[in-house]
Amino acid sequence: MPVAEDHPLPLFLPFNARLLMLGSFPPPQRRWSMDFYYPNMQNDMWRIFGLVFFEDKDYFILPSKKAFNKERIVDFLSYKGIALGDMGMKVIRKKENASDQFLEIITALDIEKILLSLPECKYIALTGQKAADTLLRILPVTEPKVEAYSEFGYKGKLMRLYRMPSTSRAYPKPLIEKSKAYKIMFEECGLLP
Repeated sequence: MPVAEDHPLPLFLPFNARLLMLGSFPPPQRRWSMDFYYPNMQNDMWRIFGLVFFEDKDYFILPSKKAFNKERIVDFLSYKGIALGDMGMKVIRKKENASDQFLEIITALDIEKILLSLPECKYIALTGQKAADTLLRILPVTEPKVEAYSEFGYKGKLMRLYRMPSTSRAYPKPLIEKSKAYKIMFEECGLLP
């Protein structure tokens, strides 16, 4: 019988964060190449960041090609003001993978508490359907289509909720196409010139 798992990583919340990116839950630790978000080498998040910001999909990969460069990623996210977290704080993993369809979220992220701690945050990006379904039960916002956003008012400020393509290779879209979608979002959030 599956056992409930607590989220194994602390939230990454730089004081200057304007964008909060939220996934569902990390993969099993045996698939990690680092102890940080999107740690699986089969996930393309850090390749997308490399392509969008540096025109180099390997920019955030160590020379060994077997792990992501956590220090470089953390420094970059801190500089840009990009926060990371997951909507699942306690989950039951029905299969030994990170697939949303086999995750049951028992305890969700306290998104309202997180947003209060990020006064400059005006943008939220969801990177998976389970994250979207969970957040939409909490915040008063209409679900955007993938690669689009919805605007909503929250505590006196206008915010945007982006629904981005999954960076998992299981999501049937080429890396270049996913990168284009993320680039548009980063531009609209003022994170690219």
